Amino acid sequence: MTEFVVTLDLDGVTDKAGLMDRCARDLRLPDYFGRNWDALADVLSDPGVWPDGAAEKGLLVVVRDWRPYAQARPDEWETALEVFSHASAATVALALGGSS
Repeated sequence: MTEFVVTLDLDGVTDKAGLMDRCARDLRLPDYFGRNWDALADVLSDPGVWPDGAAEKGLLVVVRDWRPYAQARPDEWETALEVFSHASAATVALALGGSS
């Protein structure tokens, strides 16, 4: 059972730098987050990063408004999907409704 849900809102994101900034902001990542694919993979797999033991209780990251980014940067989006799919401290889900 998921007890902790966080939303990653990609509305207006058009490049990797924007994606990493949005991850840092929306996921409330630590200041040492390196804003690269390896760093994102690390934090999504580190239960110690999430507040109040959220990873142990069931952490769901909902990614919304992702389609424009996926269309603008398909290679980057492919990498993002790979990183999201290998997250071990969180379940990452793509919101299908409400995206243009």
